[in-house]
Amino acid sequence: MPHHQDIADDAASRSTYECLVCGKIVKAETHPGDCPDCDGEFQNRAMSLE
Repeated sequence: MPHHQDIADDAASRSTYECLVCGKIVKAETHPGDCPDCDGEFQNRAMSLE
């Protein structure tokens, strides 16, 4: 690969999650588990809250 070409960023495979308790935002490839700040549950921001 020539040096002037960019390497594709893997960010497209990551989803954005938001803590339902404190609002902390994280990006992860899989569900991040519980929030490290408040032990709240993360929700994928692409999913409806209904």
